[in-house]
Amino acid sequence: MEGYGWYDLVGNVGVALVLSAYLGLTLGRLASDRPPYLLLNLVGSALLLVSLAFAFNLSAVLIQVFWIAISLIGLARWFRARRRRATAR
Repeated sequence: MEGYGWYDLVGNVGVALVLSAYLGLTLGRLASDRPPYLLLNLVGSALLLVSLAFAFNLSAVLIQVFWIAISLIGLARWFRARRRRATAR
C-alpha cells in the first residue's frame, strides 16, 4: 500500500489498544482503576502520538497528551493505594 508508512502501522496499533481498553471496560472485563485498562490507554495513546509526529494534527495531539496524563494519574493512584494497603498489614 503506497503512502502507508511504519508510523501509520504504529498509530493503528495504538488505535486498536485504546479501543480494546474501551471495549474491555464496556463489557465489564476491565476495571477503569486497574493497571491493565490504564496501561492499554497509556501505550495506545503514546503510539498514536508517534504516528501524529509524522502527520501532525494539534487537536489529536492534545487529546492523546491528556489521555496519557489521565492514565498516569490513574496508575499513580493505584500504586499509592497498593502501597498503603501493604503498609497497613
